[in-house]
Amino acid sequence: MNATLAAVALSLLSAVGYATAAVAQERLASRSGPGSGLLRLLGHSAWWWAVGLNAAAALLHVAALKYGSLTLVQPLGALTLVAAVPLGARLAGRRVSRIEWRGTVLTLLGLAALLLAAGGTPPHETLSLPEALGVAAVALVLVAALVRRAGRPGARPGLRFATSSGIVSGVASALTQTVTVSVTDHTQGPAPGWRTAVVALLVAGFAVGGLLLSQTAYRGGLGAPLALVTLANPVAASVIGLALLGERLQGGAVGVLLAAVGAGAAARGVILLTRATGAAQGPPRPADVPAPASAPEPPRALRVSVRPELPTTQPRTVTPRPQSAPASSVPPAVPRSAAPGPDRAPASAPLLR
Repeated sequence: MNATLAAVALSLLSAVGYATAAVAQERLASRSGPGSGLLRLLGHSAWWWAVGLNAAAALLHVAALKYGSLTLVQPLGALTLVAAVPLGARLAGRRVSRIEWRGTVLTLLGLAALLLAAGGTPPHETLSLPEALGVAAVALVLVAALVRRAGRPGARPGLRFATSSGIVSGVASALTQTVTVSVTDHTQGPAPGWRTAVVALLVAGFAVGGLLLSQTAYRGGLGAPLALVTLANPVAASVIGLALLGERLQGGAVGVLLAAVGAGAAARGVILLTRATGAAQGPPRPADVPAPASAPEPPRALRVSVRPELPTTQPRTVTPRPQSAPASSVPPAVPRSAAPGPDRAPASAPLLR
């Protein structure tokens, strides 16, 4: 029981660290713009603060994995989103909304149910080297498929990068537990040093990859990407723990039902927190909305000045031009005085009866 309390306390501190780092990453991504690369981020002090916070949270997470199983520690990662909600509200200068409170309560109740069903004994099983390499290969294939489809129209790349980050972080946690147990627990004899070194290299690569993927995902905002990271991480780690590390849920069928109900409540709470976070961001500010482009001014040579013509009081007199054609082909012009009127016919035309 003391090990379980230690794992929960360390996971809580780790979640606060991850939440603070996520808020810092999102603010940096919103200021940097979609076209900024990693080299530009390296020049910002805020980036290194976020890296330091992630490193501190990762160390606390490693310590929690020493005292608790993956099925116990990883679901507590949902506390990252719970901690990010009041922190984001404080930085935005607003109060926590009613929907955010509902999401927080549902998430906490779901996590409490998961804690009751999860195994509370310290972990002793580790991944073998073929298992670790196989898990890493499967994760890389999934991430490659998600990232490759991120550029398609309507693919919502932020959510795909966030899912990839959650998968990578969950695999890194499973590999981290293998390294931690191999180094500290010698009940089954000393572990081969080369196997621990290879798994440690995998942990480092997956940890850096998860950080970069989450940084890319936060360009579209914090709510939905952080929620997907929070959900994909424990799912990936719990699958590894239940399938390869021999972890089991307590209470038999009742424990499985309790865990399912808790997972559903926690997922519902995370969805509410996501919607509340997206609504709190609101529409873009007027300064961020580009001004409508004005119509191009026509060239000077094409400008036409239209002036209204004033009516004249006197009728215009049209003087016929002299005709150069022979008289036989063109009839002579009729003078205005000899023009046919309504009561007389032309002189040269017969009367029509």
